[in-house]
Amino acid sequence: MSEPAPPSAPRPPGTFRIGSLAGADVLVSSSWFIVAALIAFIVAPRIEAAQPGLGTWKYVAGLAFAVILYLSVLLHEASHAYMARHYGFAISSITLHFLGGVTAVASEAKKARQEFFIAVVGPLTSILVGVAAVGLWFVTPDGLLRVAVEGLAGANLLVGVLNLVPGLPLDGGRVLKAAVWGLTGDRNRGAIAAGWTGRVVAAVVLFYPTIQSEVFGFSTSIVDYFLAMIIALFLWSGATAAILSARVRRKIPNLDPLALARRTLAVPGELPLSEAVRRAQEAEAGGIVTISTDGAVVGIVNEAALLATPAERRPWVTTATVARDLGPGLRLPFDISGEELIQAMNRTPASEYLLVESDGSIFGVLATTDIDRAFRQATA
Repeated sequence: MSEPAPPSAPRPPGTFRIGSLAGADVLVSSSWFIVAALIAFIVAPRIEAAQPGLGTWKYVAGLAFAVILYLSVLLHEASHAYMARHYGFAISSITLHFLGGVTAVASEAKKARQEFFIAVVGPLTSILVGVAAVGLWFVTPDGLLRVAVEGLAGANLLVGVLNLVPGLPLDGGRVLKAAVWGLTGDRNRGAIAAGWTGRVVAAVVLFYPTIQSEVFGFSTSIVDYFLAMIIALFLWSGATAAILSARVRRKIPNLDPLALARRTLAVPGELPLSEAVRRAQEAEAGGIVTISTDGAVVGIVNEAALLATPAERRPWVTTATVARDLGPGLRLPFDISGEELIQAMNRTPASEYLLVESDGSIFGVLATTDIDRAFRQATA
């Protein structure tokens, strides 16, 4: 069964929508125009050699090649998206940016096998596009079209192979993560291992121009060092984020909502707020829910709204006034814990949740402030 589609969110600044794939918006970052101009500048001499006399039109042709190249990047990302959809995961967006693209999946893979196939399908798609372009090269006549096919073949084969390098945040890092996860049964150990290899890859990329110059005798320019620094920074930050996230997630299971749940008092929604507070204090309850005339729980009192109501006004305000309607996302099973609890809270952000037992009876109120405090203590 597929996950529900994530709620629509405002587009990140500096992006614009060009369409949709796999039920998700396809976005283009403004940084894409920088790389498109760079590609146009780099391939212009090759275009001039293939079709002399174009003048400034060679840059227009280079820009067209950049568009074609990024369409193949979009195909790479679409393969990730459709594989994730195959396993029932919703896709938030597909974004094309300076260094390629990224597919935002609403939730993480639940099994190592899912992680492996969602990750590996992207590089394999790029390699297949590259191989197909190589085949076309032999039957394409000389000229601009052959230059485009040639560039498409080389770029896709390079993207496919490099993305299989086993280090996060590359797809190959996710493949390594899945392998370690499958062997050890520990997702976080896989992420940490792939994160460290990602850091090694970042270091190699940073020093690659120097290695080219000093070891192999190739000439390098300041542009080579600049690009190496940008890519290395991207890889290092992604790998580091993966390591830190995995270390934090190892401690998430220590969050026990049963121990954090507050004793809860149920009152009619029309009861004066002052009386509800008095009864809660008398019962030593830390949470208040409102019930209908037939006894069904319909709302949960927001602590911040309650505290913001002056004591002198509380006798004239009903409890329902400071209560939030209890929708499905605010009812959580009492035995929820760990990552499942965090994911449920992320899906429906709120300040309070109602923990219910299997028979539907109230177990207690779980306050976000209590969870945050416990989380800080667990990860300190």
